[in-house]
Amino acid sequence: MAVRPVRYKERVFRVAYEAIRPEKEKTLVILHGWGSNKALMRRAFGEAFDDYALLYVDLPGFGASENSDVLSTRDYAEIVARLLQALGRKADAAAGHSFGGKVATLLRPDRLILLSSAGIVLPKPLGVRVKIALFKALKPFGGGRLRRFFASKDASDMPPNMYETFKKVVDEDFSEIFAAYDKPALLCWGEADTATPPIAGRRIAALMPRAKFRLFEGDHYFFLSRPDPVIREMEAFLHETV
Repeated sequence: MAVRPVRYKERVFRVAYEAIRPEKEKTLVILHGWGSNKALMRRAFGEAFDDYALLYVDLPGFGASENSDVLSTRDYAEIVARLLQALGRKADAAAGHSFGGKVATLLRPDRLILLSSAGIVLPKPLGVRVKIALFKALKPFGGGRLRRFFASKDASDMPPNMYETFKKVVDEDFSEIFAAYDKPALLCWGEADTATPPIAGRRIAALMPRAKFRLFEGDHYFFLSRPDPVIREMEAFLHETV
């Protein structure tokens, strides 16, 4: 693992990353989802994709990358872009899981791989809507102290700045951003995913003019439980002639 200082908005972010085969000319950036880290993505994909240098990144506030600010998804993308610039690399390809899929899309790589990406807003289940309404009603009476009882499992026990970041990014509608991505894209989804259901993936695929949608057995982390078929699909996509 290495750590690189990245200057952004008059702050310095120390971004942790791991580079595999840095001698390769082309770079595949691999980004994790919310509440995760580069180690999880490394466990899934290891040293696959032989033609590429692999760059596993801990996004600020996760893994070994610290963060004390409230960031937007665009902030995260700009920090990753500046990390690449500092390393003398470009995002020839990018793969992102869940929240990392939105960040990867904003990088506008030559080839994009989305793994159960966030970015499509779907109606919340009734239980979640009731929970949100109850929290808002109690907030004037100390709801801030009750946050851990109401926050989703992705948001529980977060530092205040990361909770505010989570609130800022969780319900973003990326429809226009997905539609503006006109390069080759591969969308891989778990058929039993309830966090970002397959219907969200199909909507993204319909928005992107050059997207392929593939379903795999498994849930939101389908690529961890059965990585081999996912890697084969990704390999084929990365080797396609444009």
